[in-house]
Amino acid sequence: MTSERPLPTARAAPPGPPTTPASPAPPPSSASTEPAASAASPSSPVEPAGHRSRWLLVLGILLVSASLRPSVSSVGPVLADIKADLSLTSVQAALLTSLPVLCFGLLAPLAPRLGRRFGIEATIAAVVSVIALGLVVRLGPNPFTLFVGTLVAGGAVAIANVLVPPLIRRDFPRQIGLMTGVYTASMTLTSTIAAAVTVPLGVVSGLGWRGGLGFWALPAAAAVVAWLPQLRDRTTPPTTAAGGVGALLRDPLAWQATVFFGLQSCIFYATIAWLPSVYRDQGLSPTDAGLLLSVTTLVAIPSGLVVTWRAGRARNQRAAAAGATCVATVGLLGLALAPGAAPLAWAVILGIGQGITFPLALTILVLRSRSVAGTQRLSAMVQSIGYAVASLGPLAVGLLHDATGGWAAGLGVLVGLGVIQGVAGFMAGRDATVAAS
Repeated sequence: MTSERPLPTARAAPPGPPTTPASPAPPPSSASTEPAASAASPSSPVEPAGHRSRWLLVLGILLVSASLRPSVSSVGPVLADIKADLSLTSVQAALLTSLPVLCFGLLAPLAPRLGRRFGIEATIAAVVSVIALGLVVRLGPNPFTLFVGTLVAGGAVAIANVLVPPLIRRDFPRQIGLMTGVYTASMTLTSTIAAAVTVPLGVVSGLGWRGGLGFWALPAAAAVVAWLPQLRDRTTPPTTAAGGVGALLRDPLAWQATVFFGLQSCIFYATIAWLPSVYRDQGLSPTDAGLLLSVTTLVAIPSGLVVTWRAGRARNQRAAAAGATCVATVGLLGLALAPGAAPLAWAVILGIGQGITFPLALTILVLRSRSVAGTQRLSAMVQSIGYAVASLGPLAVGLLHDATGGWAAGLGVLVGLGVIQGVAGFMAGRDATVAAS
């Protein structure tokens, strides 16, 4: 059994000349407007190659992130097969797709408590193991096992969602934007791959939808193995960290970060759910509509990686948050007014904007907090409320389509939400920290 060690770890310190021991610096005052993560000037985006433990941590984060979204994105392509095989009703099928996002919101508040009780590294290892278990359980013979496995995997993903950002803040204080971009790029890439290859994997395996879905337990198992070196350390946030949930709920900056994250997630999940249908109603084939959705997700990867790296090195992220939201909103506006005029252009514009806003929202919540414990609490608040809001997006757009017979009303609502998102992002991106963090 390893002993606990204080949070400011040697692993998180940037390389530099030896210094003489000194007493700890006093914590920033509540009136400070300087983000804690920007106290040191940014260094090069990667650490020297000799830092073997640092590279093992990067590999672990990449594999953990690769196991977080295939559990969601792999279901849609085989949903019709699951529905037919297990005799699901339309309501049950809809619940199957929305249940993981609901878990992201409802179970996120548990993450800080688990991180304090068992340590960040051990908790991440445990929840990734539970993801693999849940993905196996959902392959069972009936709807009960399908929904239990989905619930288990979704709940575990919710915990990991909250704990990875504070881990990045602690161990990569000078590369917060870059590492957040790498983390989200890995999630986006594996989500896209899962949507594209789940059906072929089922065909090749000869096991149908179970073979396709079962494959995605393997990245989670690989992540557990890659994470084992991190279990030599058991780190917990100090119990005396300032503030709490109540203080966060009274902090305007915390709410601005929450609104920015929640609305970008709401718009993203609504887009993923209905974009192919929008294009198919314009006369495109199912294959072409699916390809355009793939374009949207693929262009998101490089745009998000580059912009969040630069934004994380800047004193504030106002221009990046407002600008990226504006780009995504232009894409939505084009879809609402003239979806068939330039379908590829709208897909690219939308993908670039959304590809930036998601990692930027995570970067902002890390930079707006002063400590690892504060990042955990803020991450839990932002993601619990944000994903609860996000779960309503696809449903609202679908209901508006049924009520109006078209997509313009639903897309118009998303455009309006995009305007609010841009304002919230501009305010959340200012050079300040949450007082209760």
